[in-house]
Amino acid sequence: MKIKFWGTRGSIPTPGPATNKYGGNTACVEVLAAGQRLIFDMGSGARGLGFELLKQQPITAHVFFSHMHHDHNQGLPFFVPCFIPGNTLFLYGQEKGKQRLDEQLNQLFEYPYFPVPLRNMPANMEFLTLREGQRVKISPELSVSNRKLNHPDECFGYRVEAVENGEKKVFAYCTDTEHFSVPDWKVKDLAKEADVFVYDAQYTDEEYPQKVGWGHSTWSEGVKLAQAAGAKRLILFHHDPLHDDAKVAQMEAACKAAFPESAAAFEGLEIEI
Repeated sequence: MKIKFWGTRGSIPTPGPATNKYGGNTACVEVLAAGQRLIFDMGSGARGLGFELLKQQPITAHVFFSHMHHDHNQGLPFFVPCFIPGNTLFLYGQEKGKQRLDEQLNQLFEYPYFPVPLRNMPANMEFLTLREGQRVKISPELSVSNRKLNHPDECFGYRVEAVENGEKKVFAYCTDTEHFSVPDWKVKDLAKEADVFVYDAQYTDEEYPQKVGWGHSTWSEGVKLAQAAGAKRLILFHHDPLHDDAKVAQMEAACKAAFPESAAAFEGLEIEI
């Protein structure tokens, strides 16, 4: 299993010299597992991924949306493989207010917000609306399950289980979640014995009391969950747009002191398990 981070920021893109190290693009993570390509969220980081995939046409990818806030879908209209015939995208996400996933995404592409309607995209797109707890069996060796997280308007966290060369490998993606209970049993379930556990660490402990109800968490809660779940490696994710590289590095150092097998995600980070 190979994991690559194309966007690590939360809320809004923050390009510039103060964020060069960890990156300013919003959420997008690529996972290659059991011969399949999975993509988690389509924030602005998806644009760079799309250009990279031009070298590998035609492509098939399974795209899992945590939710429909802008920082998790704003890269889809600029994901170049959508415009190329022969590519196939399977898109997964939850129902929102009786709207299927395709209905939600069609709004993102409608006039006057974007010049090309989603239905006119040349790539083949298949939309699958998920219910909580549903397990998607992509192949006999690969499955993706979900749980609802604590975030305004709800959000899905995901667990990937893959068997490669007879060995089970687990990737957990739990961003945009708030720690109303510790440990949060749904996050703990997703992260159980995960090889890599990606967690929303937008705030410091000192910042969090002013952000209660905003739907985000802290690195220290990530440590508690990683320990409770028996996760092997913790990756801090969804960096606050107000945090420059120095601040994220400070949070990363504090997290490493508490849980040595941890790191702050940065654009271009690659992990192989």
